[in-house]
Amino acid sequence: MSRKIRNHGWAVAVTALLLCSAVAQGQDKPLKKFRWGVTSLSASQWIPWIAKDARLYEKHGLDAELVLLRGSGQSAQAIIGGSILAAPCTLTTVMGANLSGADLVNLAHTVSGVQSKLLVRPEIRKPEDLRGKKLAVSGFGSLADFLERYIIKKHGLEPGRDVIILAIGTQPDRLQALATGVVDAADLSHPADIQAERKGFRVLWDAKQEVSYPSMSVVTRRKFVADDRDTLLRMIKAHVEGIHFLKTNKEASIKILSKYLKTNDRELLDGSYEIYRKDFINVPYPITQGLQPTYEYVAAQRPEIWQHKPEAFMDASFIAELEKSGFIKSLTTAR
Repeated sequence: MSRKIRNHGWAVAVTALLLCSAVAQGQDKPLKKFRWGVTSLSASQWIPWIAKDARLYEKHGLDAELVLLRGSGQSAQAIIGGSILAAPCTLTTVMGANLSGADLVNLAHTVSGVQSKLLVRPEIRKPEDLRGKKLAVSGFGSLADFLERYIIKKHGLEPGRDVIILAIGTQPDRLQALATGVVDAADLSHPADIQAERKGFRVLWDAKQEVSYPSMSVVTRRKFVADDRDTLLRMIKAHVEGIHFLKTNKEASIKILSKYLKTNDRELLDGSYEIYRKDFINVPYPITQGLQPTYEYVAAQRPEIWQHKPEAFMDASFIAELEKSGFIKSLTTAR
């Protein structure tokens, strides 16, 4: 064998060895850890649960810890304090915090309208019957708190004066409070609303029909965007892929929801799937239209909100980048 051939053979072997080493190093690269705030135990939180259990975060180089918090108010405080990277927060919370000097920003909206209903005792037949009654929401400053206060005022009552608002944790907690008579009404989303109806309670109103409000946002700090955009982009990638996973993997998605809601009730799980399969947005840009109720609510305490456009609280560049790069389209064509 000639020296030229032997040298070529050695070159090929060394190249192969280097490639294998590079691949191994890439596989051994530690995952970037981050914390995501779960704001309620309901099907609305499905996407981060899917991204976690279907290992989509890992696929994009992340190690996610999902932390259960009480509503948007607590989540916003945790983001500002740096104990979590991102969470769903109401736009009213983001606006209020930023008017006070915070730098929260909304990167995406996963659902264009809220899945939330007010379940009440059977004798409550109309909004006026709520006068003097107790109503449970997840926490003050939460999405439920905003929705119920807005709708109560819409029907001519004054929240806090005519209707007592109580902060009662998770959906199971609120359902239990309703069942035991601690409260007369509770804000519940699917599947807890169906569970309440099975117990004899009735729907007084459907928030989706009462107020236009996008939900399941991805909120973080502008500081985090500036300091570590790459991690946030990978998190958004996993989030968007989670939406497509749900729509194309029914049984796997239902199994994940069953685990986190701690129920094997197939009717409830199937119902959740049919609702959110339609509601989750494939290309979840931050929603800037139809926000009049949001502005009106914030303006009651902070009238200067009218000086700020919705875009001041949004950053659509993440979804725009994923769409322009072809990533979102590739999810559709790959399945």
